[in-house]
Amino acid sequence: MLADAHAHLLPRDYPADAPACFPRMEPVDGESARLLLFGAMRFKARDAFFDAERRIEEMAASGVDFEVLSPMPPLLRYDLPAGDGLTLARHVNEFTATLCASDPARFAGLGMVPLQDPEVAAAELAAVRDAGLRGVEIASNVLGVSIGDERFLPFFAEAERLGLAVFVHAMPSPTDRLPPSTMGTYVVGLEGALAAASLIAGGTAAKCPDLRLSFSHAAGGFGLMVPRAQYFWSGTWNEEPPVPERALAHDDGPSPLDYARRFYYDSAVFDARALRYLVDLMGADRLLVGSDFPAMPREEPAGRTLRTIGLPEAELNDILWDNAFRFLGMAAPRH
Repeated sequence: MLADAHAHLLPRDYPADAPACFPRMEPVDGESARLLLFGAMRFKARDAFFDAERRIEEMAASGVDFEVLSPMPPLLRYDLPAGDGLTLARHVNEFTATLCASDPARFAGLGMVPLQDPEVAAAELAAVRDAGLRGVEIASNVLGVSIGDERFLPFFAEAERLGLAVFVHAMPSPTDRLPPSTMGTYVVGLEGALAAASLIAGGTAAKCPDLRLSFSHAAGGFGLMVPRAQYFWSGTWNEEPPVPERALAHDDGPSPLDYARRFYYDSAVFDARALRYLVDLMGADRLLVGSDFPAMPREEPAGRTLRTIGLPEAELNDILWDNAFRFLGMAAPRH
C-alpha cells in the first residue's frame, strides 16, 4: 500500500463573475486538458488535475492507493488583495472538498488560505476544517517574508489548536543571487531549507510543539544545514552529548535536530543516497512519499527507489503508508 502525500489539483473552472485577477481555465481543442491562465502563467493542465476518475486510473497505473491533494502551488498568489485571495481560496477549497468526497477512501484534501493577511488566514481555518479538509498548503515565503516571522505565529497557533496539518510547499522568492533559470531547481531547494530553518530560529517550532508540519522535497537543503546548527547548539560533532561551554549558541531547550525531527519531509529528492541520509538523520517516522503529481511525472512504479534502499519492513511501511495518516491526524486504514 502506498499513500502519496504530495499530489496536486486544479479546479476545472472558475466562476464567470470572478474578479479579473482570478485564474481562468480554458478548453483545449480536441483534448480533455484545459489551459490555466493566471497572470503571466500559461499552463496546460491534463485532466488528472481535476477529474477524479482519471486520477484514480493513473493512481492504479502507478501503484498508488491514496493521495493527499493540495492546490497547484501557483494558486498561492499572496500578491492578491486579501479579499480576493480569500474568495479564491474558498473556491479552490470547495472544489478540493468535493473531489475528495467523491472517494474518501482514496483522497484527503488540504485547502489554502490568504496568508498575505495572517489574521484572515487564521480565521478561515475553522471553515477549512468544517469543509472536511485535513489541513492547508502554504508557500515557503509570503512575498519574500519567511514563514517563521512572528507575524505568522497566530496562524500556526490556530492550525495547531484546530488539529490541522500544514504542508509547506517550496516557492521561489525574488532573488538576484541566481539566474531566473534556476527558479525550479536550486531556488526551490533553498526556499524549502529557509522555511524550515525560519520556523525553528523564529520560535514557531518551540511555541507550537503539537503542530504537524510537512515540507515538499524534504525541505531542500535543510537536511545538510541542520547538523551545523546542532554543532553550534551542542559544541560537539555527530550528535554527541552537548558541551555547553564549547557551544556557540546553546540554550536549555530542545536541540535543532529535536525540532527538525518534529517535521515531516516528503521523499521527492530523486536519489537513493539522499533518501538513505534522510532516514538516518530524521528517522523513518518522519518521511512521506511525495511525487508532485501530476505537475511532475511519478516514479514508476511509485516508491520504487524507497523500496531499493534496504529498509526494514516496518520502516518501509511507515514511509509508504502510515506516516501520511499521522501527518493528517487520521487513523490509517489497515493494509
